[in-house]
Amino acid sequence: MLIGYLSDEMHVAIADAHFEFMRDGRSIEARSRASGAVHAELEPGEWRVVLAAPGHTRKETTVSIAADAEPIRFRLLSDRLLGYAWPKWVRAGDQGEIRVHATEPFTVTLWRYGWEPDLVADLGLFDSFGPGGDRQIVPDGDFTRTGVRWNQNGVTWPVGEQYRLVAPERSALYYFHVRTRSGQFFSFPWIVAPREPQSRIAVLASNIDWNAYNDFGGRSNYVAAGSLPIEPAVNVRQRSPFLHDTGARFWDREDYDPLSFDRPEVRNQVLDGERITDKIMLIGAEHLAPATWRLVGWMEREGIEHDLYAETQLEDGTLDLDRYEVLVLDAHPEYWTRNMYFTVKRWVDERGGKLMYLGGNGINCEVEIADGAVVHRNGDLSGWLPTRSFTGGPGSILVSRFSRRVEWESSLLGVATTLTGMGTGAPYEVRDESHWVFEGTGLRNGDRFGEAWLDMRNPGGASGHETDKRNESTPPNAVLLAKGTNPHEGGGEIVYYETASGGAVYSVGSISYTCSLPVDEPLSRITANVVRRFLG
Repeated sequence: MLIGYLSDEMHVAIADAHFEFMRDGRSIEARSRASGAVHAELEPGEWRVVLAAPGHTRKETTVSIAADAEPIRFRLLSDRLLGYAWPKWVRAGDQGEIRVHATEPFTVTLWRYGWEPDLVADLGLFDSFGPGGDRQIVPDGDFTRTGVRWNQNGVTWPVGEQYRLVAPERSALYYFHVRTRSGQFFSFPWIVAPREPQSRIAVLASNIDWNAYNDFGGRSNYVAAGSLPIEPAVNVRQRSPFLHDTGARFWDREDYDPLSFDRPEVRNQVLDGERITDKIMLIGAEHLAPATWRLVGWMEREGIEHDLYAETQLEDGTLDLDRYEVLVLDAHPEYWTRNMYFTVKRWVDERGGKLMYLGGNGINCEVEIADGAVVHRNGDLSGWLPTRSFTGGPGSILVSRFSRRVEWESSLLGVATTLTGMGTGAPYEVRDESHWVFEGTGLRNGDRFGEAWLDMRNPGGASGHETDKRNESTPPNAVLLAKGTNPHEGGGEIVYYETASGGAVYSVGSISYTCSLPVDEPLSRITANVVRRFLG
């Protein structure tokens, strides 16, 4: 009889693994087949199971066998270096812990990522006395919903104090560097917000977006978005949610299983020895935490004091906007709650807040957050025919999910994403040389800027990857300052508008923008002009 399927942490089948099912002094042996399928003749009831496969961490578990039950998803964790901080976002002075999976002794250091990585603490050598004592396990089933709960799941005693630390007093983006005795390297971010505001500017790291793109466990909002398949992938190029077109291809239902924050974020790492001006060589990282580093590092170089927060800290009230004058959004704040949106909109419209949206495809989908996980309200897009943008151009189709449930994000941001321009990169072209944002640049109408870039996924310039344009919900007083020169009029639009309360919004309409800040001087000067004008 089919008992279940065995897969690794990415839901890829593991063949020829050993299974031992034990109960009442009996032992029944089985092996996983090429598809990961596990067959054995077992009586109904509870069985203790031991699993072992080369290149993976062995584990014990308990399963309940029933004749009419669906196949069990058995999971084993690969022997590779991984880790994450928990909680992933804290305030200065809060306690956190490191959660690391390693097959050999390792060292950990903590670094603050400004213009230059700055060593903050050396946490020392980690080496458990027991063989394999630094290995973690993953739960069976779909742990993308519930999290992996490392340092708790599968342990018989609590981890030592060495794994815990107090967050530094300085608000910043931090990274833990983990290095094993044989030279393996892994890094993971830690967002530290201030205990009390220390500056006039708040920067929001798009950690809800980081989670949406995290496919650790075999699911993200782009891979098997609705639910995890029962059968694991054998060859991801042949039959698997991986490598298919992302987006609406999988957004074909109204309800989506939650995605837990409690998982390693492999694409959020910075490489060993990576510098802020290096091209970004890990696909996906160009709009995740490494892009946030390019933003906050540039701000440090320019002497712009700021406090860093996670988006989830805006949602839970940790970030009090009324104690700041400027809010800066980074490369790709795609997923927001309704509460986050209207909190910022009222602050801008009614209380004079200044918003800088330095990204693309922002606030495109409503989410709900509960119990450490995110539910994405993508909706069923399989039969939806989107409206067309008045900006025209081949394929200029608006793809806002937020507008279907709340309102057009362009009502706040001034722009909304379209499919036109997606996957391309190009410089911007000046459209309104008289505007104060261009002071000191010497740029004139028709001149180009944003020609230097770090986004290797979408090379060519600061307007790229995913781009936003004005539409019918853009505030009527929004001024077009520049437009990307991407093909088919697909370039991101830089717009500016003011509100009756004294608020203002500057939007750049491009994911690639922040990655060009450290290396493109005209773009740097324009952005600094906006910051300093907003601060008065």
